Amino acid sequence: MSEPSVAVQPFYQRDRCTLYQGDCLEILPLFPANSVDLIFADPPYNLSNNGFTCHGGRAVSVNKGDWDRSNGIEQDFEFHRAWIQECRRILKPNGTIWISGTYHNIYACGFALQCLDFHVLNEICWYKPNASPNLSCRFFTASHETLIWARKSKKGKHVFNYEAMKLGDFPRDPLKLSGRQMRSVWSIPTPPASEKLQGKHPTQKPLDLLDRIISASTNPGDLVLDPFSGSGTTGLSALRVDRAFIGIEKEAAYLQLAVDRFTTAPLPGSETSAGDRVLANGKSSSQPGHQPSQQPDNQTNSKASGKANNPASSKTSNQPAGASIIEPNSSPASYSSPPNHPNH
Repeated sequence: MSEPSVAVQPFYQRDRCTLYQGDCLEILPLFPANSVDLIFADPPYNLSNNGFTCHGGRAVSVNKGDWDRSNGIEQDFEFHRAWIQECRRILKPNGTIWISGTYHNIYACGFALQCLDFHVLNEICWYKPNASPNLSCRFFTASHETLIWARKSKKGKHVFNYEAMKLGDFPRDPLKLSGRQMRSVWSIPTPPASEKLQGKHPTQKPLDLLDRIISASTNPGDLVLDPFSGSGTTGLSALRVDRAFIGIEKEAAYLQLAVDRFTTAPLPGSETSAGDRVLANGKSSSQPGHQPSQQPDNQTNSKASGKANNPASSKTSNQPAGASIIEPNSSPASYSSPPNHPNH
């Protein structure tokens, strides 16, 4: 497939938070190089194989949609390598990436990181004390996910808030001893019902997990990006701890779920829902937001599966700090820092 040439209008925009609808392999090339502090990615697990699992005492299908089906080992790996390569380009020299997965996809992601010269910092075991039981009774219950934390380059000096992790209060994690170093096994339950009031996503992560990741590896005012943003948990967490956020998601239903969560969540220092700017289906609210448009860098994107939705011509307006990092017809060299955020 030839390189995409798209103009992207945000699906949703509020203070320091922007959501885009589209394939991340179409959207990521539009961002300038060296512009993002942290990336959290929860890519498709590729486990929708017509099997069943247990949820709430009932057998339910593991099928989540076509986006979660495997295309074979080789194609799955090429997909992971492609989006991780784009993530490496847009990360700042001292930026880091977190990737969450299971044995279905995490080894391919880890190999792609090594192939692209990332420096792996940690492998974290996220233990789920309330994991669903195994129905077949023929192998061990899957009760954890693996997180890989990696730096863009071996020589960079990444952010790690050691004291906050050592001395912080984590009352719901029985494995974290008060005043002791944070270890690489985290006990965090799956999302409670209170985090699903606006709707459910099949692979939703708990806010406690993202709060810990973002607080550990960024500073206030930093920019966090999620290329598979789903129901917006990464964005909610980023805003809760005073970081800016950009999310990319293909499915409109999950984007709307994220919008519903953003507009009802009490976020310190952010605008109320009355001050939000929602841009959906090509129509903007009475406060139109910035609509970035830029030709991608010379990166070949052979795995992009579809054009980004909501194309629109570029317009400019006053932007909330950190809400959008792509300026019309800009290049990485001309990228300017958002106001009031010197770390960008």
